[in-house]
Amino acid sequence: MLGQIDISKRQAEIADLVQKAGFASVEELADRFEVTTQTIRRDVNGLCELGILRRTHGGVEPPAPASNIHYSTRQILNLAGKQVIAKQVADVVENNQSIAFSIGTTPEIVMQALVAHDKLAIFTNNLNVAFTASINPSFQVTIAGGRLRHGDRDILGSSARAFFSNYKVDIGVFGVAGVDEDGTLLDFHEDEVSARQSILANSRKSYLVLDHSKFGRSAHVRGGKLSDVDAIFTDRPVPKAFLASLDGTKTRVFVAGQGKQA
Repeated sequence: MLGQIDISKRQAEIADLVQKAGFASVEELADRFEVTTQTIRRDVNGLCELGILRRTHGGVEPPAPASNIHYSTRQILNLAGKQVIAKQVADVVENNQSIAFSIGTTPEIVMQALVAHDKLAIFTNNLNVAFTASINPSFQVTIAGGRLRHGDRDILGSSARAFFSNYKVDIGVFGVAGVDEDGTLLDFHEDEVSARQSILANSRKSYLVLDHSKFGRSAHVRGGKLSDVDAIFTDRPVPKAFLASLDGTKTRVFVAGQGKQA
C-alpha cells in the first residue's frame, strides 16, 4: 500500500522505544526482545537504511532533527495507539457521510479504519489517504491539485486551502504536530496550518485525532486552539493542565477504551 513501509513488528517496537528513550544499545535491545545481538543488528541496520534511526557508538538513536520527524518514522511510532484512535473514530462515522482529511499519519490510519464503511465521500490533500480510500469502490474520492511534497505525499499551499473551501462536508478529520499547555495547536509549516484551518471552517463537525505524545510536543507555527474543535480523539487521558483550556467549552474528549473524558 502506498505510504507504508515493510518492517517487522519488532522493528516497529524498536523504533518506538528508541524515539522515546533517545538511545538504546544493541545489547539492551537484545535483552529486551530476547534475541541475539546479531538479530538486533539486522533489525537496526534495516531501520537505519530507511532513515528511521541512525547508528551511533554502541547502539542507535533517532535521526538528527531537521523539522518534523520523517513521515516513514511517524507511521510506525505509537502505531498501536493510533490504531485504537482510528477505531473509535470509525465507530462514530456513519455510512454515506462526507469527510475531509488532512495530512499526517493519524488521519491516514483513521482512513484505513473506515475502508469497510459504505458510500463515503472523501476530500483530501493527503495522497496516502486517497489511495487507501480508493480501495473501496463505493467511495467517491476527490483530491487537491498542486505541488506534491515527496516525503509526506501531500499537497499544501494556496491550492489546498482553496480546495477545501469548495466543499461543505459532514466531518473534518485532522491532526497536529503538537499542543502547547495553554491549548494552542502547533505545526511546523504555515501551509499545514492554513490547510487544517480550511478543513475546520468547512466542516459541520471537526475531529482532532492525536496520540498522547502530541501533548507538550514543541512546534513553532501557531494555528488555533483545542477548544476550536468539536471532538478530540486520543489514546490516553489528556493531561489535566491541557484539559484546563477546555473548561467552559463544548469540545468533547474521547479516550480510546474509556469513552468520554470529563
